[in-house]
Amino acid sequence: MSKTKIKRLYLIPILSKALDVLELLEQTKGPIALEDVYQQTKISKTSVYRILKTLVHRGYVAQGESGQYRLVSRPRRLRFGVAAQSGEMPFSRAVTSSITAAAAAAGVELLHLDNRYDPDLAIKNAEEFVRQRVDLVLEFQVEEHVAPHIAHIFKKAEIPLIAIDVPHPNATYFGVDNFEVGYEAGALLAQHACNKWKCKVDWVLGVGFSEAGSFVQSRITGAFEGIRERLPLVPSDRFLRLEGRGMRQPSFVAVNEFLRTQRKGQRILVAASTDSSALGVLDAARQNGREVDFAIAGQDCIPEVLEEMRKASSAIIGSISHGAESYGPRLIQLGITLLRGRIVPPYNYVRHYVVTPESLAADDNPGVKE
Repeated sequence: MSKTKIKRLYLIPILSKALDVLELLEQTKGPIALEDVYQQTKISKTSVYRILKTLVHRGYVAQGESGQYRLVSRPRRLRFGVAAQSGEMPFSRAVTSSITAAAAAAGVELLHLDNRYDPDLAIKNAEEFVRQRVDLVLEFQVEEHVAPHIAHIFKKAEIPLIAIDVPHPNATYFGVDNFEVGYEAGALLAQHACNKWKCKVDWVLGVGFSEAGSFVQSRITGAFEGIRERLPLVPSDRFLRLEGRGMRQPSFVAVNEFLRTQRKGQRILVAASTDSSALGVLDAARQNGREVDFAIAGQDCIPEVLEEMRKASSAIIGSISHGAESYGPRLIQLGITLLRGRIVPPYNYVRHYVVTPESLAADDNPGVKE
């Protein structure tokens, strides 16, 4: 007796279940509760819940205030504009990479443009986003004086704007609490001075970025406050701000110029607005044979700074991580939420944490107890 040949079906079970749910919603032609979907499809309640939440997230289904679900017209694929701070800046690259990965996972199309630390180019890029009719823009540009112009371009075009790390008028803010991250850096520097120099400090330098505006400059304000609270005997005229533009070379030039008028052996704490600035400060200290006189804290935890902190002799004694890898998922979800017409907080802060040579050593050697 010959065996009956069974035709093999190449099916995806969970996809079939999702289609069953969609077909039920189509037949219902109105709101339906999760319990009713479960009862009518006989799919496990956990699966029904996850399918419905996924369909809501992707725009196929809407969930009302009552908690019931209804089928909606399928929207076209969302398209976000992403304006990078600069492809030459490590932190900017890390943020862009995070956004790209999160957008792919959420099914959001991206149009990438690079502001290249150029305010005029940032304006042109904003105009290009309008021409391309993106649904929403994630703007990472650091020149405060052009922020109103850029914000006006998007407001006029009725394109929602999320400003990354630097506030823009009429935009939702996403990024760090600048005063707080500065304060953490200042506390770290002061503790180092007490541990290594018996709390005796000759200069406190804040290497900032004035063109980014007072909001970003508050990183330096916060750092100075963190130091003053712990080192009250340091005279106020020994706190000095230098312009580093958040970049390595300008920061090197500024500190190199400062050191020309200073004798060797002076103990100098430096709060840098970015890790790129911190590396420029380090370059100046090394070129002048003064690294032993410095203690430097940065912001962002870029790879080159982490490698510096792994060297026992480096003057970089810490950096504040802003969690670049967390930017993408939160920014994409924030954008989708805005486009769904929901209310979001005007300021959305990322979590930050201090990274030191000691914490890096513990992470590199998880089996070794401190």
